[in-house]
Amino acid sequence: MVATSSPSDDPSKAHFFVWREFVWGASAGAFGEGMMHPIDTVKTRIQSQAIFGASQNQKSILQMVRTVWVTNGLTGFYRGVTPGITGSLATGATYFGIIESSKKWVEKSHPSLSGHWAHFIAGALGDTLGSFIYVPCEVIKQRMQVQGTRKYWTSVALKDGSCVKQGPHMYGYYSGMFQAGFSIWKEQGPKGLYAGYWSTLVRDVPFAGLMVTFYEALKSMTEYGKQKWFNNFNYHSNGSIEGLLLGGLAGGLSAYVTTPLDVIKTRLQVQGTALRYSGWLDAVQKIWMTEGVRGVFRGSIPRITWYIPASALTFMVIEFLREHFNEALDNDKLQDVASLSMDKTSSSLQEVS
Repeated sequence: MVATSSPSDDPSKAHFFVWREFVWGASAGAFGEGMMHPIDTVKTRIQSQAIFGASQNQKSILQMVRTVWVTNGLTGFYRGVTPGITGSLATGATYFGIIESSKKWVEKSHPSLSGHWAHFIAGALGDTLGSFIYVPCEVIKQRMQVQGTRKYWTSVALKDGSCVKQGPHMYGYYSGMFQAGFSIWKEQGPKGLYAGYWSTLVRDVPFAGLMVTFYEALKSMTEYGKQKWFNNFNYHSNGSIEGLLLGGLAGGLSAYVTTPLDVIKTRLQVQGTALRYSGWLDAVQKIWMTEGVRGVFRGSIPRITWYIPASALTFMVIEFLREHFNEALDNDKLQDVASLSMDKTSSSLQEVS
């Protein structure tokens, strides 16, 4: 019998396993972002309304959807999708790639932090590392989302002369991802591309940690339920379906809890050079004083609506890739080991004879 080692026993296999997680995570993140980008556009516009007009005359979700459709058409919903997918590729890769390695490291080096704490730390660390690429892409994406088409952006800027100084005319129209990046860099430098960086971390670190914690907790509850209720049955659950259901629930819960942090981040990133908020604390105070609880949780419904299917699709894809491709790759390795051991056995028998 040939003994096989786990990925954690062999350093080369462990590195290969981690790199697979990077690839699977990037694919899943880009897939989820591409599918749900129109909802994210509606959410971004709802949250940024106070930057471009009076906070008392803000549109509801249906009104905003109608506005985007009438003024921009279908392309308006997909404005900024390229930087969105680019950022999700980086975030998904680091998120899932770092989660697996850091989770094992935390459990081994700090046994007292095993379980939910290990999942929270792993998720937070993965998202923090991905933020260096994700934040500039997020800034570009959101500014392109609120602009819509060139015709719409110009018409809004000219509609009200009092709006020009504080509103849409605070930065020029962006024709594409790279032009937007160069323009922001030229006007504001690195500070512009990393606008709202700390508020992004304040939002995403707890969100990422909570989502992994919720997902792992739900998986544990599901496994407990299967052992308790279906232990006597020949029952096999599909990992992709579990990822779809549990990932969506985990993403929705995490999204709602962190909505106030998302509102602050969006306002800081969209405002451009004509500053409405001087910083994170100033944004919190002004939003709370002028808009109250409703302003703090503005855009929570489209945010949850975005994250439930986006997280569901992401975890479904990652579980599907893990279940099928990892198994296929591992089977190929086992076949190579088996054939190698058979060759050694036959050669040794020839020597004896």
